[in-house]
Amino acid sequence: MRNQDAAEIDGLIKATTAAAGESARVWLITGCSSGLGRALAEHALSRGDRVAVTARDVTSVTALAAAHGDRGLALSLDVTDPASVATAVEACEKEFGRIDILVNNAGYGYLAAVEEGEDAAVRALYDTNVHGVVAVLKAVLPGMRVRRSGRIVNVSSFGGLAAFAGTGYYHATKFALEGLSESLAAEVTPLGISVTLVEPGGLRTQWAGSSMRQSGTRLTDYVETAGRRRSSTLAVSGRQPGDPARAAAAIAAVVDTEHPPLRLLLGSDALAGARARIERLRGEIDANEKLTVSSDVVQV
Repeated sequence: MRNQDAAEIDGLIKATTAAAGESARVWLITGCSSGLGRALAEHALSRGDRVAVTARDVTSVTALAAAHGDRGLALSLDVTDPASVATAVEACEKEFGRIDILVNNAGYGYLAAVEEGEDAAVRALYDTNVHGVVAVLKAVLPGMRVRRSGRIVNVSSFGGLAAFAGTGYYHATKFALEGLSESLAAEVTPLGISVTLVEPGGLRTQWAGSSMRQSGTRLTDYVETAGRRRSSTLAVSGRQPGDPARAAAAIAAVVDTEHPPLRLLLGSDALAGARARIERLRGEIDANEKLTVSSDVVQV
């Protein structure tokens, strides 16, 4: 990134941070025990907003919320438990009166070749990364619809745009979130509610570290594909190019705009990867154009 571009982005972040202090918004963020969720909660609180800081283990976020007085609210929230979701949303609305910005951040990765995937683990992955998002959306949307305003941020991934060996099930959950969010945006934009898909590249979080789960099944035929990817993914933990704090500031800057975008890539690696993916897709489409249109009904 050029120095001038970086300076412009820093200026935008500072401007939106100052503006936020003048009219504090209410955030509910899932998955705040670490990583991007925690960085986002810290950023929103530091700029004067009110934040429901949530995690499955509420003790992991209690100190963060308490450090900001009555602007922070620590809540236990397990997105796979409907009762937990309902209780957390009700507590936030009771304490702060509303939810202006919902960030569906809770989620994790899973390493396995498709054939190596273990059924219970795959279902658990979907329960968090997909069904958990739906549960929180359904709990928060009624209030946003009544007020005809709101910002929804669904944390996807560059892995929601392109897929690689060894992380097929994780990609499948993020591809599902991409489609769900596009449809949701079409439905709620006329009601004054925006939807933004955040698509980070590699952030320096525990996604590839302690948060990562793996299949215990290892098939030798996949050693050079999924197996190699498993190793490379784990090896990069702690050395990713993305800064969670700067990613959080970028998300906050976007939700402060009048018309937030449907998609926000985060990181130079995500940007380069997305552009390469577009070019590959364009090449595949163009190469098969004649065969593609050959399936149309022949007009007589």
